[in-house]
Amino acid sequence: MSSHDPIDPRDVDPLERKTTLDTDAQDGRKDSPSLADRFRTAPEDADLEDPEEDAWEGGYSGKAMIGSWLGAGFVSLLVILLMVRFDQLREGNRGKYILLCLAAGWIGLGLMAWYRKMNVRYHLTTQRFIHRSGILTRVSDRIEVIDIDDVTYYQGIVERMVGVGSIKVNSSDRTHPELWLRGIENVAEVADLLDDLRRKERRRRGLHIESI
Repeated sequence: MSSHDPIDPRDVDPLERKTTLDTDAQDGRKDSPSLADRFRTAPEDADLEDPEEDAWEGGYSGKAMIGSWLGAGFVSLLVILLMVRFDQLREGNRGKYILLCLAAGWIGLGLMAWYRKMNVRYHLTTQRFIHRSGILTRVSDRIEVIDIDDVTYYQGIVERMVGVGSIKVNSSDRTHPELWLRGIENVAEVADLLDDLRRKERRRRGLHIESI
């Protein structure tokens, strides 16, 4: 038989033919990655396409205590007027004790405002929400934006006048399934930003999984 003549498939040894088919199948499996490999590489590709960026950073605003300051001012003014009107309140050391009580109240409000402002800090990125608490010791917790289920904000009468309020974040996070952010300035804008990032991240992850 000439070397140029076509080979009849029937002349090929069955064992040799099976070995050739197995080799081709293995080469095909090597060329096409498995579904598990594609899922493992998905987060890395997603991070390269959409890097994490800072979106907002803030904490407790002193404006949230304006109602308390106004209430303390009203009580102080009322007490002073009563002391001027009734001499009995000024007899002996009564006047001094009353003024000391008023001063202690104002100092307590000042310390409360300082503590609330220094105790918490919030940092929002396009993929995570980070909240830190503590003064001497610091605790930092993270919630994935995609795990946030609902965002709601609340404002009282005085808070609406100064543009502050509280935000409630419901999520599937085990540590903080319900997280309150109190004394947030521009509360409506911050709540809308958090909700927009939540929806965008879910759409991004959903589209990326569908493309796998």
